Amino acid sequence: MAGAEWALFAAVLALAVLVLIGFVLGARVLRRLTTAPPAVAAADDPEFTAEKDRQEQALAALRTAANEATAAVEQAKTAAAAARTDAAEARAEARAARAEARRVLDAARAEADTVLERAQRQAESEAEQVRAAARRSGEREIAVLSETVKEKAAEAERRAARIDERERLHTEQAERLAERERRLATVETELGERDVALAARESALTEAEEARRRELERVAGLTVDAAKSELVEAIEGQAKREAALLVRDIENDARNTADQRARHIVVDAIQRVASEQTAESVVSVLHLPGDEMKGRIIGREGRNIRAFESVTGVNLIIDDTPEAVLLSCFDPVRREIGRLTLEKLVLDGRIHPHRIEEVFESAKQEVERLCERAAEDALVEVGITDMHPELMTLLGRLRYRTSYGQNVLKHLVETAHIAGIMAAELRLDIPTIKRCAFLHDIGKALTHEVEGSHALIGADLARKFGESDEVVHAIEAHHNEVQPQTIEAVLTQASDACSGGRPGARRESLEAYVKRLERIEEIAGGKSGVEKVFAMQAGREIRVMVKPDDVDDIAAAVLARDVAKQIEEELTYPGQIRVTVVRESRVTEIAR
Repeated sequence: MAGAEWALFAAVLALAVLVLIGFVLGARVLRRLTTAPPAVAAADDPEFTAEKDRQEQALAALRTAANEATAAVEQAKTAAAAARTDAAEARAEARAARAEARRVLDAARAEADTVLERAQRQAESEAEQVRAAARRSGEREIAVLSETVKEKAAEAERRAARIDERERLHTEQAERLAERERRLATVETELGERDVALAARESALTEAEEARRRELERVAGLTVDAAKSELVEAIEGQAKREAALLVRDIENDARNTADQRARHIVVDAIQRVASEQTAESVVSVLHLPGDEMKGRIIGREGRNIRAFESVTGVNLIIDDTPEAVLLSCFDPVRREIGRLTLEKLVLDGRIHPHRIEEVFESAKQEVERLCERAAEDALVEVGITDMHPELMTLLGRLRYRTSYGQNVLKHLVETAHIAGIMAAELRLDIPTIKRCAFLHDIGKALTHEVEGSHALIGADLARKFGESDEVVHAIEAHHNEVQPQTIEAVLTQASDACSGGRPGARRESLEAYVKRLERIEEIAGGKSGVEKVFAMQAGREIRVMVKPDDVDDIAAAVLARDVAKQIEEELTYPGQIRVTVVRESRVTEIAR
């Protein structure tokens, strides 16, 4: 407000100067008028008239300016009065603000003093609590340390007592050892004396024996060696004569009864176990609810059928046969899994690659359960109650295993029955012989996984899972890899030959075909980076699934060429075999 007052003061001062200047000019004009010539002369002079007019105009202008200045002064006074009023109000507001500020400041100071006092009291209280807690903690620690010191002192005393006791025992033991050494020294001395006496006595006995022998030789007229030779020759001749007579009688009796008895036992066993045998097939037929289902199985551009064959390893044949499709695979386990997979897909109706993989895993577990159930049924049929769970699992896998076209699990059951009947006829241990015959082909469950003869593999398995020595020997000797040494091994061989030698029981061609396909899969499966191998199209095509992270495109081409070359070198087969290496890369992201 002080600046506004100064501005108003300057304006008033300027207006006063202007008014003063106007008064001075008006005075000058009046003096000229008073000093002018007479009116008559002025009236006659034109210049005087013009000058007079100018002066009157100037005087009018001065009056006008004076009036304007007076009005401006009045306005300035009014503005100054308003400014003084505003300044007074402002000063009043400033005084009120200063009073309020002083009041707030006083209140703040009072509040700060209160807060400070409260904080001091709280700090003192907390400090007192901390001191009390520290005092209590210190007392507890002192008590704990005191207790620890007491315990350590007690422990030190106990250790000192144990050390003293141990030193006392060591001292006593040292005294006993010293006493024992003294006794041993005495005994050694006595033994030395006895040895000397015994040596002298043995020398005397030897001389006496030699003298007696010389006297006997003189009386008999023969040396000792000559007498021994004559006695041995006499006994040997007599034993040979008696053994020859006994062998002749046994051979005559065996020739008279062995052939007839053996024929009777074998024929009776085979007649009593007349089990059926159905030749294994490499093709399964699945009936469909309608022909439109074939299109859904094939899928758009054949993607479903390709995914099915890649996942299951089973060749799916879709032809003009109404409401039916064919599944072809040399491996019966794989073919059964593929059949169950396709059957579930047809019943579900949802057929796409991802669903095929899910149903395949479900069908695989179901086949494993069927194998376990088959092993349990076989054990119940044979009459064996105690069997290791791992051996039961391997027996279940034999449900889908064939040997020369004969089902291996059925062959084991039949062999066990034949061996049991033979053992009953010969009055032998029936449970042990049936167990030997039932487990003799257990090694065929691991033929692809372990190298070697299935007889030796089966013997190792039986030995590993706690079977008796008789069972292990019968398994390893049933194909003469080991010479049979027990009656159980001989009967296992005989029952195995009886079961496999029946007319129609086995087919050589199917076995050779299966072995060729298995060897093809083994060749490809032995290569580095191979995940799965499937022989398809009756062995005319082999599909090799490789790990995409381990095998790139160039390595896949090299792998296909190596597999084809090894098949050409090792196998004999009609026509051609196509080797297809499948390298699939999948990228998966999750939208959250």
